[in-house]
Amino acid sequence: MLSLEEVQLKLKDLRQAVSIEKDHRYIDVQGRKKTFSRFVFDTLKEMPPLTLDDGSGADNPVDTLRRKFENYPFMDLGGRMRTLESMEQFLIALSRQGAAQRKAPKLSTEPPKAGGKSIHELEVKYLKGVGPKLAQLLGLVGIQTVENLLYYFPRRYLDYNNRVKILDLNQGDEVTVIGSIRSVNAYKTKNGLAILSLVITDDTGMMAANWFLGKLSQASLEAQKDRYPKGADVMLSGKVKWDTYKKIPAMDRPQLEILSYQDATGVQENDSLHAGRLVPIYALTEGLNLRFLRKAIHQALQDYLDSIIDPVPQSVLQQYGLMPLKQALRQIHFPETRELATAARERLVFDELFYVQLRLSLIRQQYKRTVKGLNLVYHPDGYAEQLKQALPFALTGAQQRVLNEISQDIASDEPMYRMLQGDVGSGKTVVAILTLLAAVENGYQGALMAPTEILAEQHYRKCVEWLTPLGLRAGLFVGKSGARERRELRQALLNGQIHVAVGTHALIQDDVEFAKLGIVVVDEQHRFGVRQRTLLKSKGQHPEMLTMTATPIPRSLAMTLHGDLDVSILDELPPGRTPIKTTLLTHSQLGQGYQLIRQEILKGRQAYIVFPLIEESETLSAKAATSEAERLQQEVFQDLRIGLLHGKMRPDEKDAVMSRFAAGDLHILVSTTVVEVGVDVPNATVMIIENADRFGLSQLHQLRGRVGRSSHQSYCVLVSDNKTETTLTRLSILTESEDGFYISERDLELRGPGEFLGTRQSGLPDFVLADLIEDKDTLEKARKAAFAIAADGEYLNQHPQLRDMVYQKTDDTFSTLGSG
Repeated sequence: MLSLEEVQLKLKDLRQAVSIEKDHRYIDVQGRKKTFSRFVFDTLKEMPPLTLDDGSGADNPVDTLRRKFENYPFMDLGGRMRTLESMEQFLIALSRQGAAQRKAPKLSTEPPKAGGKSIHELEVKYLKGVGPKLAQLLGLVGIQTVENLLYYFPRRYLDYNNRVKILDLNQGDEVTVIGSIRSVNAYKTKNGLAILSLVITDDTGMMAANWFLGKLSQASLEAQKDRYPKGADVMLSGKVKWDTYKKIPAMDRPQLEILSYQDATGVQENDSLHAGRLVPIYALTEGLNLRFLRKAIHQALQDYLDSIIDPVPQSVLQQYGLMPLKQALRQIHFPETRELATAARERLVFDELFYVQLRLSLIRQQYKRTVKGLNLVYHPDGYAEQLKQALPFALTGAQQRVLNEISQDIASDEPMYRMLQGDVGSGKTVVAILTLLAAVENGYQGALMAPTEILAEQHYRKCVEWLTPLGLRAGLFVGKSGARERRELRQALLNGQIHVAVGTHALIQDDVEFAKLGIVVVDEQHRFGVRQRTLLKSKGQHPEMLTMTATPIPRSLAMTLHGDLDVSILDELPPGRTPIKTTLLTHSQLGQGYQLIRQEILKGRQAYIVFPLIEESETLSAKAATSEAERLQQEVFQDLRIGLLHGKMRPDEKDAVMSRFAAGDLHILVSTTVVEVGVDVPNATVMIIENADRFGLSQLHQLRGRVGRSSHQSYCVLVSDNKTETTLTRLSILTESEDGFYISERDLELRGPGEFLGTRQSGLPDFVLADLIEDKDTLEKARKAAFAIAADGEYLNQHPQLRDMVYQKTDDTFSTLGSG
């Protein structure tokens, strides 16, 4: 729980945020990391219950405000103004109340009554041997309750039994050594750098341990020295080097723990928690002692382990060979053997994944049980079949397979709940339009929503090209449309004269109404929030829904982010596509890339040159791209026509540039990553990506996919001066493969889920132990177990502890997770 001082600081932050939002005229101003509404929502979520002595009777106005700010992005101007007024009144009332009472809002500090609170509620400060001061330190690492403490797992273990003698140390080894402190030396170099150096001995020799502490005062340096009493037994873990001055082995910045020491009462020996076994190592914060943390966890296990009830059914544990929960918690913290530590981790990883998968499967089952499908069927001579016959190409086997899956979904009594993954150039657009035609054939309308106007217009042009010959009308709904045009489009849509509506977020505006919406397709669905997708669905009476992504997502990640969806995969490219030749150059070799562009332009082709996002700033990126476009025009390609595209341009400016490039009026398009998805210019055959090491592999693959969209040979040139082994390994994967699913798996392995998804992505659960790469097999088991339980409508009613645990463990996750 937050301290009184921390609550006051957060209230101050809220006042400042409200002031800034009002100054920006209620636009939900974007901060460095979050929007205004998200910042307020997250801050309120951290706040304890606050009561007002205003006679309102409101138990916790924080909850009411939090709900309002969750909906803030979807409010009109009046709603936002009223919401901010409510927040200001709340803050003023708290301020007046605090002034009257001469103290902060009341927070409960009474100790729990005996037997009254569960470990989920019991504050850690009431644990024997902890107290308020130590509890404050534990709070810095997120430990507020006894349950938090028991679920604060070790990062790794040190094995005393496998410790190495000093005589046997070899340079470069990462080892654990146990010895005694022979001497302690603390001094400053001529330039003021503070150094602490210990000499450690065992019965075979001596070694040094050195810490470089930066600029410290003499008093601080002496305090550091006092932490290591001479004669104390210690354990060091680190990488061995050779100390050329002392001519003995050494470790720089080793992890060190004092095992025993001499004080006024004699030798304080280490106990069995800290020696003679696998010793758990935890993440710490300044002032938090490893010995204390271990003792606190041991005390919690001793006092409360027997009260823990295992919510996972015994039948599931037996089916998957999992350790009981009590045993797992004991063995994860104080394992008797490595094998038991591994088994404990597997059980606890299973729990983390199982609860998320069960919540996802419950969402899926609830939706399918409460919403009836529209029973749409394709007619043998209907619009979809007519379009197939008219297309200048045959559908691939993968496209036909996916359409069969979609056909079964929309014809059933259950609503379609499907995501379509398709690699670059795999033909998702034609699948989307054929899906929408199922709605039109059955007397409904279709809607296709895309994240950008460029992509929406591209889909619209395809709809016009393919639907007009069938006597059908498509409408384009984007922000740049004029008032009269918007009014006419809205009326035509409401009258049923528009059969397929294509657009951006403009489709979910309140004044856009359908006559009879039957199918919704959301492209690049990860760029929309759950609420945005839900708002579009609300335009009809439970329309069928298909979401699409051009970014292949590894199976383990897809099961976690979209486990409530059926997934279809387009893993086959249309015939006639020539593989793209990908190469890696340094900037000193970039002339070769420019020469390639000239050669291709002489053949009548076009090229892209792409620059990365700079420090997450679209403004800086726009400036960099602009200056590079000017340099290229003046110094390299004086005789060619160069266009510029970046995210800070107005929509009409972007459209004009893209139209010129698509028409062949521009030879080269210099761009930031706004061309990453959806831009389709078959005549472009060269893609040069500057500073390619700044991109993830999946993003590079998407950018590369802007070329190779015809039978002409295409080229991708990755430019990077970073010669580290990690970078070369990453980029070489692009030169070896064009399989987006293989590339995404490798990208996930190299970068991890958080970086893979990027800062603009949200919804990934914050797992404590589970690793979506390492624990793929456990994820499969958890998913199988969860979906079996969810399929039995009465199971959770018969196992209320499991039901309660699922919601307790996943409520925070599901404020953002779920496919909507």
